Amino acid sequence: MWTGGAPRLLNEARYGVVWGSLGAARSSIEAARTYSVERRQFGKPIGAFQLTQQKLADMTLEYVKGYLLAVHLGRRKDAGLLRPEQVSIGKLNNVREALEICRTAATALGAQGISLEHPVVRHQNNLESVLTYEGTVEMHTLVLGQALTGMPAFR
Repeated sequence: MWTGGAPRLLNEARYGVVWGSLGAARSSIEAARTYSVERRQFGKPIGAFQLTQQKLADMTLEYVKGYLLAVHLGRRKDAGLLRPEQVSIGKLNNVREALEICRTAATALGAQGISLEHPVVRHQNNLESVLTYEGTVEMHTLVLGQALTGMPAFR
């Protein structure tokens, strides 16, 4: 079913999305971090407040987990052991988490989070489309469900 032609090309594209979504996440984290150091409120940088630090820490945690997943998938790919359902896990997880990172970064930026002065809203919009192309969330969920149960539920 997943051996040649179009399925193989889709798998390659999805693998690229696993990594590409991390770039958007990293850029958004950096924009939020930089802003939190520069923006002052109540006499100190907003990065000195607990909630801002929690946002930065949570975004970084999810980014690192996605990065480790991508590295693991890359090693399996290099060894010729990468299965399509594993690529689905990577795409599903990393795009979801990158999108959530963008949303959180936007809140750390306040009103600046929705301006084009920072890259966050652009990344967020791009990730919304990435969430659906190269297989929707539902499709990847069904691929994983079949891998877990041995039963297809596509129809």
